[in-house]
Order: sequence, then C-alpha cells, then structure tokens
Amino acid sequence: MKTYSTLKPTILLKRVLHRKKVQLLLVFPYDDFIISKIRKINGYTWSQTLKGWYINYSIKNVEFIKQALRNDVYFKLDTSIYNATLTNRTERKPRNISEKNKEIIKAYIKYLKGKCYSESTVKTYFTFVADFFDYIKDKPLTTLSNRDIEKFLEDVFIPRKYSVSTHRQFISAIKLFKAFYPECKIEEIELKRPKKSRILPTVLSKEEIIDLLRYTKNLKHRAVLAMIYSAGLRISELLNLELQHIDIDRRQIIVKNSKGRRDRNIILAKSFIPLMQNYLMSYEPKIYFVEGKPFQKYSAESIRSFLHKATKIAKITKRVTPHTLRHSYATHLLENGIDLRYIQELLGHAKPETTMIYTHVSKKDLLNIESPLDLAIKSLVGADKNNNNLRLSGNY
Repeated sequence: MKTYSTLKPTILLKRVLHRKKVQLLLVFPYDDFIISKIRKINGYTWSQTLKGWYINYSIKNVEFIKQALRNDVYFKLDTSIYNATLTNRTERKPRNISEKNKEIIKAYIKYLKGKCYSESTVKTYFTFVADFFDYIKDKPLTTLSNRDIEKFLEDVFIPRKYSVSTHRQFISAIKLFKAFYPECKIEEIELKRPKKSRILPTVLSKEEIIDLLRYTKNLKHRAVLAMIYSAGLRISELLNLELQHIDIDRRQIIVKNSKGRRDRNIILAKSFIPLMQNYLMSYEPKIYFVEGKPFQKYSAESIRSFLHKATKIAKITKRVTPHTLRHSYATHLLENGIDLRYIQELLGHAKPETTMIYTHVSKKDLLNIESPLDLAIKSLVGADKNNNNLRLSGNY
C-alpha cells in the first residue's frame, strides 16, 4: 500500500500582482491535508480569482513556507520567484504630477461629470489624462501641442502594446480636455483616431450553448449563463438586473439605464422560466437577480471564473467570455430569420452599423453558397456518368 509520503503533492510558488500588491501565490491540486496546514499559518488568504492561497511577497515568506511544509510537499519555483527586479517592474510607480496639475485634473473630472458621462468613461479618461500629465512632467499646459500627444503615444502606448480601441479612447479623452482647457495649443481637428479594428466576434453554435448549460452543474451558475444568453445581456446589465424588472406573466425583462443611458424591453424565454423559478426559490435573492451577499451585486470576476470552468468541462476550445454569449444570441436570432432592426432594438445598439457585424458571422446565407471546388466536382461527375463516386481523396 502506498503511503502519503510517496504521493506528496507539488506546490508551485509564484509571484503575482494582486490587489495592487506583489503577492506570493501557492498553486496546487485540491488537498484537504495541505489546506489544513496552510490555514494554521498566519497571513494566508484564499483567492477565488487567483485560484490559490496567497500572502504578501517576501523572501522571508518564501523560505518560511518551504520550511513549514518541507516534509509534506514537493516545491516547484516559478522562474521569477527570486528575481528582485520583478517587483519594480510589476508594481505601478506612483505618478509624479504637480499640485497645480492635480487641481486641473480634478476640474476636468468635474467637467466630464457635468457632461453626464458614465462613471466608467470618467474613470477611463481620468487614467489617460493623469498618465499623460505624468509623462509631460513640469511642462506648462499652455505649451502643449499635437507633437506632445504623438510622443506620448510613441513612448508609452506602443511599448505597452495598447489596442486600437484604447488608442481611440485616449484621443477622445484629449479632445475633451482641449474643449475643457482651450488655453493649450493642441489642435483638436488634427487629432485623428486610428480606424476601428473589424474583428469578427467569437460565436458558439446552438449545440455548444446547450452543452455549456448542461455541464454547468451549479444551479445559480446555470441560471446566470442561461439569462445572459437567452436575453442577450451585457455582463453589466446582468449584474444590475433587479427582480422588480422581471415580469414573468408578460414574459418581459426591463433593462434599466444600460449603455448610453437607455432602457429597453427584452423577451423572457419560455424555456428559461422553470430554471429561473427553481433558482429563485432555492437562493432567494433579495433585490438583484443574482447576488453575492444579500442585497449586494454579484461580481463580474466570479461569472467569468465559473464560465471558464464550464467551458473547459464542456470541451469547448473557443475563447468564451460572457460577451460571447451575447454575440451568440444575436447571431442565432439572425440565423432564425429575425430582422436586423429588431435585433438592434433587443441588443440596445444606438447605431445599426454595430448590429451589422453579425451579418458577417451568420451561417444562414453562407451555407447556401457553393464553393467553386464543389461545382467543379459536380460538373466532372455530370460529364462522366459512369463515375458517380468521384472524390478528391481517390485516384482518377
């Protein structure tokens, strides 16, 4: 009979950035004995996001855990564990902004809020402008020009490999800053946003959607994924969805104050109602459709986490996010013959051009188009009536 010592698990020690601090993370397969030992050591915390136990990183803590569990586990060290330069590279350096410029940034944020921009937009634009101010250091704002913007993009955005959409957001933030602070020499008209990337969305087939839900065993998790797909919700809309806005009798969901400060009505799927009622009776949420704690909103990180697990269990190799379910909802509606105008309304798109992208991923019309290769084979078969089994894999 094998003893425990011959079956010792392996713990991977990693250094990661979590909660804006460098942490020592322990990664290992679930093991009650090891967990009980870790619980006895002060300072370790379980992270659902990291899927492991962590503590503040230090060489002392690395050596202590190795000593404490030396008889119980094998240790595997990540290559960065003793790299002293990692901490400086991983931790964000505090911005160096003068008090005068800090006051200007505060006034700019107030200006954005006065224009009724969303909280997430205000936060994003604040980050861009603060990073830009940190870059220009003590240069007077009245002397700022378009070349300063270009140099910031060249020296900061390109090395960090920011996406085109991030680049476009930064230009938008600077254009608004020019409107707020016209004293600077930035020429707003000459600021050009790069063209949008036209990347086709990932879409799951109907069979993959059913597999995903079937392999999600947790009732709450299954109800969340089914709600996102059946109603085509954004993850923020799901998290903000209140029970009072679900009308089972009329089979309607009212999405309040979604992107662009718009309300809209969505059809509640008949097949989803029994699952939803079972979930509501079992978990008894108080205000929101899905809650972490009573009366509190659920976290987006948790949804992404259990969706990732369900995708692996269902053996779906595509990269699936909550928004993939929304893309799949729209594409399947189009394939079922629903007019684009109705799909635009159901998705809450302000412009029809946004909805048009689903015409590029829909299979409805594409499947009716025959490849020239198929037509060539058919013509050969038609010409040679004695050979109805002509195949590319065989010899002619």
